[in-house]
Amino acid sequence: QVQLVESGGGLVQPGGPLRLSCAASGFTFRSYAMSWYRQAPGKERELVASISTNGGNTNYADSVKGRFTISRDNTKNTVYLQMNSLKPEDTAVYYCNGYVYGYNHWGQGTQVTVSS
Repeated sequence: QVQLVESGGGLVQPGGPLRLSCAASGFTFRSYAMSWYRQAPGKERELVASISTNGGNTNYADSVKGRFTISRDNTKNTVYLQMNSLKPEDTAVYYCNGYVYGYNHWGQGTQVTVSS
């Protein structure tokens, strides 16, 4: 079955970096676009970044443009989210997402907390 497992979250000071990883299994990873979403307390889940099958096309929410970079390694079935210049408002649970076999699949989420 499709599985997405995030890792790399944690507590980071404002201005610091963090890299999230999402290990995928159960499907042909290189054939599917992938995305990162986040959900802050009391807010709706929002799209942060997405990447095409070969990594050639990426899209970002305006709030993270210039600070976050999505990438993928199709040899490792992994998608990454490099987050730089983190702000307190980036605090959220971050989820990996793939629309595979006609369904939205989500990881369990990883908590990112930006605080001094």
